Amino acid sequence: MPHSTSSASAPARRRHWGRELAEVAALFAAMAVADCVADLVNDGPDGRVLLITSAAGLLLAAGFHLWWTGRHGDTGERAQAHTRNADHPLLPAAIAPAPSSASVPGPTTLWRMRTTVRDAPGTLGAVCTALAAGRVDIVTLQTHPLADATVDEFLLRAPSGVPAAALALTVADAGGTDTWLERADAHDLVDMPTRMLTLATRTALDAAELPLALRQLFGRCTIGSTPAGQHDEQQDERQERPDGPDGERRGDGGSEDAPTVMRLRDPSGGMITVRREHLPFTPTEFARARALVELDARLGVRMPHRRDVLTLPEGNEISLRRARPEDHTAALALHERCSPATLAQRYHGPVADADRYLAHLLSPRFGQSLAVETASGRLVALGHLLWDGDENEVALLVEDDWQRRGIGAALLRKLVELAVEAGRESVYAVTRSANTGMIATMRELDLPLDYQVEDGTLVVTATLPAPAAGAPALLPWTVIDRPV
Repeated sequence: MPHSTSSASAPARRRHWGRELAEVAALFAAMAVADCVADLVNDGPDGRVLLITSAAGLLLAAGFHLWWTGRHGDTGERAQAHTRNADHPLLPAAIAPAPSSASVPGPTTLWRMRTTVRDAPGTLGAVCTALAAGRVDIVTLQTHPLADATVDEFLLRAPSGVPAAALALTVADAGGTDTWLERADAHDLVDMPTRMLTLATRTALDAAELPLALRQLFGRCTIGSTPAGQHDEQQDERQERPDGPDGERRGDGGSEDAPTVMRLRDPSGGMITVRREHLPFTPTEFARARALVELDARLGVRMPHRRDVLTLPEGNEISLRRARPEDHTAALALHERCSPATLAQRYHGPVADADRYLAHLLSPRFGQSLAVETASGRLVALGHLLWDGDENEVALLVEDDWQRRGIGAALLRKLVELAVEAGRESVYAVTRSANTGMIATMRELDLPLDYQVEDGTLVVTATLPAPAAGAPALLPWTVIDRPV
């Protein structure tokens, strides 16, 4: 391997003997001076005074040298280091002079920030340098490549006194565009690979978890599902692509240029629509969502096989389990045994239309349903937790002969537990003002309730326990572990 050396090493070797001769000459000169000083001290009248004065002069000179070196030595070294770094811009940060280490004072606030920078060397470094100058710590960083730019997503820890506008202005001055900020919490500290594995595990165990997993993946968004046969296949193929011919994200909402809308083909034949305000989806996010949908499609319809046995106050035992699409026939038989008044209170419409709602209600894509069976296997009640965008509706149907035995209360509590496990903040029930049974069942939850009445329709909203980082949710009757 060729090895080159600096040309300064050859002159150094040529001066080798000259330097040694100079050192010998200086030694002899020092001996001569010492002999003269000795003669002067011995023969002169003031030799002792001269010796003390010389020693004092040497001490003063040494002290001055130390003072001068301590004052100007560090400045010179920093200047030399700066010159070396300017000559070598690719010098590793580990050996470059580090700035003064000033810790972030006082309390801090977590922020999620997303900004777009040019796809060029140094653009991300400029943003990071500007944040560091403001004592903002970058906890995590994700990059979303685009055609000619990069979307960088940060988790920041900033001093509590720094407002969002100041952070956005700092990033804008450093070259960031389309900057978006929102408060973060401890759940955002989970790294993306761990979060994806957790969501994939939940989706693999329960088909009803797919909409919830998508919502937790993208944060504040609205998830909607369109059943099979209610959309144009060619339009769906065009809107499902994350990138158009010009590299831009395609969407929907009346325009093909709606990057805040994502459409995904539902394994059941319909479409899943994800909408998010003011924050366009990136191809990276589309790939993550597509991976969850493909996992759901490969595993097929599946649900937890958990079955809870409850004892009614009268002593009869009932079993409570997740309802499946296979329960459609048994649910139709339940409708036939229910009175028209009971069906009208449940479906708030013509009784003849009640049967056509069952396929939608029993599908795991639109929520989670529970079935109540007697010891003989007869279906006597159904409970539904339906995803309604950011809100969640609960609905109950109990066969007439089995009403007022505590089945509705047990069903509603289980539905609330499912909502808490999914990280939801509230549930609501739509009923009529005259339906005192449903109103009393909501009150038995012992949760904060809100009532809204309009044209004889009563909407009762129950507020669920506020989530706490790393702590389970405390319901009046049980403790529920929330998802990460």
